[in-house]
Amino acid sequence: MALDGAFLKYVAAEMEEKLVGLRVEKIFQPNRDEIVIAFRGASGSYKVLTSARANSPRVNITDYPPENPQTPPMLCMLLRKRLTGARLTAIRQHGLERALRFVFDAVDELGDKAELSLAVEIMGKYSNVIFIDENENIIDALKRVDISMSSQRLVLPGMKYRLPPPQNKLDPLESTPEEIISRIKASGASPLNKALLSTVQGFSPIVCRELEYLTGRGAALDTAAMSDEHYGRLAFFLKRTFAEINDGKGAACMVQSVDGRLIDFSFMNILQYGTGAKTLRFDSFSALLDSFYLERDKAERMRVKGHDLLKQLSNITDRLTRKINTQKIELANSEDREELRISGDLIQANLYRIKKGETEVVLENFYDESLPKLKIKLDPALTPGQNAQKYYKDYRRAKNAGQYLALEIEKAQQELKYIDSVFDSLSRAETERELAEIKQELVEGGYIKRIRARQKLKGTLAPLEFVSKSGLKIYVGRNNIQNDRLTLKTAKNYDLWFHAKDIPGAHTVISTCGETPDDETILYAAQLAAYHSRARESGKAPVDFTLIKYVSKPQGAKPGMVIYKNQKTLFVKPSLTQD
Repeated sequence: MALDGAFLKYVAAEMEEKLVGLRVEKIFQPNRDEIVIAFRGASGSYKVLTSARANSPRVNITDYPPENPQTPPMLCMLLRKRLTGARLTAIRQHGLERALRFVFDAVDELGDKAELSLAVEIMGKYSNVIFIDENENIIDALKRVDISMSSQRLVLPGMKYRLPPPQNKLDPLESTPEEIISRIKASGASPLNKALLSTVQGFSPIVCRELEYLTGRGAALDTAAMSDEHYGRLAFFLKRTFAEINDGKGAACMVQSVDGRLIDFSFMNILQYGTGAKTLRFDSFSALLDSFYLERDKAERMRVKGHDLLKQLSNITDRLTRKINTQKIELANSEDREELRISGDLIQANLYRIKKGETEVVLENFYDESLPKLKIKLDPALTPGQNAQKYYKDYRRAKNAGQYLALEIEKAQQELKYIDSVFDSLSRAETERELAEIKQELVEGGYIKRIRARQKLKGTLAPLEFVSKSGLKIYVGRNNIQNDRLTLKTAKNYDLWFHAKDIPGAHTVISTCGETPDDETILYAAQLAAYHSRARESGKAPVDFTLIKYVSKPQGAKPGMVIYKNQKTLFVKPSLTQD
């Protein structure tokens, strides 16, 4: 992993310079794998993100902390109780291990001073954040590790804290390049980068590959075939790298492919990709980590939280589709009801020819000019008149069923259209709060069971806000509930309303302040409406627009479902920016 012990040393030095002496103002736990600590003091305020996520563990000062849940988890409440107001006294790292220790001067339950600490271990899927008391006993941890998970190192409340088992590697801060080269020569033949990775503590694969690249001047090297000149160059680059780490003179470098894809990052300039990538430099190591992990972590958090909603919406869609198909079959069967009425009429007109006890009768169908013979089944237990009435009764039942089924199919199709609009809202959701509002909408609609009474959200999200070049504000609803509120309550009758034509999408409103908006603003609003709809990826999309006073909601309609008139249609390219 790129966040190796050497890179972590730079991050720790950066945090120590800014944070030591500050007090803990607030602690958040956005999810089960992350903790955010807010520090404040005379020098300013900072937030530190500690993440034990398997695919993106890290610790750094962040400008983009994850969104917080309304109800803090138990560990978060414990940390708030014990660390709020505590002063950070040190940030320690043992050698170049991928672990930091945040040490705090705090106060215990009796009011006595106590030294508490947080151990942040950056070790891939084994990453963890562990809360430790003054006696080195574990108070609690993000991830508890019992005997069924590991027999070497248990992480449970009450147990002594121990560092992760050391690897058989040489610490660059205490070893010389010659000692490392001697170890490499004794280890047998292997690619140089792999030999470095297994020998040097705190170096990630990208650093080892870069040292091989520099040593071989771009050529791949095997330790068995390396000359004294190669080893001399390796010693030079190792010495230079060790000196930079000791002196804290590294550079926060991120490698990006020519097509914009993020590849890796390091504390040293990366040349191994040649013209296939470019290196971006950052002012701080924390800013680099924020930039590298921000979008990926956000997408991952949204994917996990949105997965259950997506599954529930898919189940609802499947149920409605099955219901519609079943009712269509029943409706098709009920369309043969005219034959029932004709059979009743023919029996009624030929009562004198039919005897009780007959199981069928063949009669002329006088509704057809050619008078074809029609075989009609009879109930032998009924009189001819009763058989006629039975056919009339079945006809009325089929007729009523046909009318009922037609209404039910229309109702289910509207419901399916509504669920499709929720799918669209879910695809556009960018924050965990938006996901929570969509879930709340489904709870209130009866599609999802309310787990507990306190599940209801406090407050509401504001719609997305944009400003045209002429200065007019344009609002875009994030979900169906917000669409209703924006269109039916917030907007004025003279405001302009936009919606992608005949497809799910957001309600978009220009707040005109009673003035006629210019053509550029109208075009921009249409582009926003298209972008925040199912047509986002299309080249051009039709967007209807009309005055708010021409938009209304039918009685009993689902959230976000409206009707409108006097509209005009624009064909626009979906876009977030105004040309």
